[in-house]
Amino acid sequence: QVQLVESGGGLVQAGGSLRLSCLASVLTPAYAMGWFRQAPGKEREFVATIDRSGTFTNYATSVKGRFTISRDNAQNTVYLQMKSLRPEDTAIYYCALDRRLGSPSTIRSDYDSWGQGTQVTVSS
Repeated sequence: QVQLVESGGGLVQAGGSLRLSCLASVLTPAYAMGWFRQAPGKEREFVATIDRSGTFTNYATSVKGRFTISRDNAQNTVYLQMKSLRPEDTAIYYCALDRRLGSPSTIRSDYDSWGQGTQVTVSS
């Protein structure tokens, strides 16, 4: 059973920054990893993904240029650095693991292990 534990969420003013971490109980070099978020009353949506080596990344249009996904395979940890935060970034942020071979996915159903989420609240 894979366990993913997110941390780093909190309350921040608009324009501020936060860094989320996701610690995995398995050797993450074997898997692509992603971040998703879910705001109240909305569907869970893709935020960012990173391939096994950390060479390839992909972002949702709404966060491109403001968020950066990275990984430290030696620490089995994936990060999401968030800058220039906006009130619309308020959501629960989830880390996810993708066991498939091939390019990292933006599709929620391609990820089969999820963390419990960490709350990010951006005040205006």
